[in-house]
Amino acid sequence: MSSPDPQVRAARNLSTPPAVRGPVVAVTGAATGVGALLTERLAACEEIKQVVAIDERRGECADAQWHILDVRDPAIADKLRGADVVVHLALDLDLGSDAAARTAYNVRGTQTVLTAAAAAGVHRVVLCTSAMVYGALPDNELPLSEDAELRATAEATGVGDLLEIERLARRAPRAHPGLNVTVVRPAVLVGGTDTALTRYFESPRLLVVAGSRPAWQFCHVEDLCSALEYAVLEKVDGELAVGCDGWLEQEEVEELSGIRRMELPSAVALGAAARLHRIGLTPSPAGDLAYTMYPWVVSGSRLHDAGWRPGWTNEEVLAELLEEVSGRHTVAGRRLGRKDATAAGAAGATVALLGAAAVVRRARKARRRL
Repeated sequence: MSSPDPQVRAARNLSTPPAVRGPVVAVTGAATGVGALLTERLAACEEIKQVVAIDERRGECADAQWHILDVRDPAIADKLRGADVVVHLALDLDLGSDAAARTAYNVRGTQTVLTAAAAAGVHRVVLCTSAMVYGALPDNELPLSEDAELRATAEATGVGDLLEIERLARRAPRAHPGLNVTVVRPAVLVGGTDTALTRYFESPRLLVVAGSRPAWQFCHVEDLCSALEYAVLEKVDGELAVGCDGWLEQEEVEELSGIRRMELPSAVALGAAARLHRIGLTPSPAGDLAYTMYPWVVSGSRLHDAGWRPGWTNEEVLAELLEEVSGRHTVAGRRLGRKDATAAGAAGATVALLGAAAVVRRARKARRRL
């Protein structure tokens, strides 16, 4: 029974700290990359009751409750009990990973997390794919709305996995009634990342395919984390695109970066990229080139309508990217040592790599004739 004396009630209220009513949030892939940044951010958020961190090794966030296991392990369901929201960030998009093993990890991991979340009574799962799922096509609108058709193919690095994750996201609420799924799709992600698109800016020349219409939109990892936080706190849901406002034309990128272009006919560029990847000289398949040829800029209207705004501009993110890749040397997606790059020269490096492919082809033909 409460005291009739208001002073007694006030004293009790002062001595009892208010209970935190926010959600308990589990983050997979919490030890590194975006997962580590998000874990730290959520742990510091007053609207979050508790953060459960899941990875194959312990990360640095001391304020999270850690569980060490593979996300493909069905035992993850026990670790998710009591969580209100799961943010699944345990994905392998490494350029050096074996493609079959990468797909097995990404797809099976997402399937397991969705099933485990439903079994544990979690009411929301947040997945992170990429705006690449819209596809880079010459007839894309500028910008694309979140509801635009996903027209990407599986020809670019990791995009096939992301498309399968998108399909799992659409099916999950039907397979598990009561489970809500939010999908966040960032533009070119920058901030400690290594992708075919960030490596584009490590090249001595920016490859431009003749007749193409590139449009560059970036997303800083800090902005991605703030968008994920919006999704966690249910300030917005559904399918969300995130990136800097607007975009940069290729000429603006060249002017800001100070890197000159190398323009090649489409047949030459795509044919060479396919051959180099096929013989193992480069990690990037020819499909990656499309994302440097045609626009795939997103509007981010749903986040904007919810009050979210990016903290970075495209110009600022490009400047940070250029600082990150300074001193690295990449040609056609393949990293070169400093000595190799210096010896090859700028445009000569590309010619040398293309020439190497031709030498390999001639050698193979010669062996077949023996």
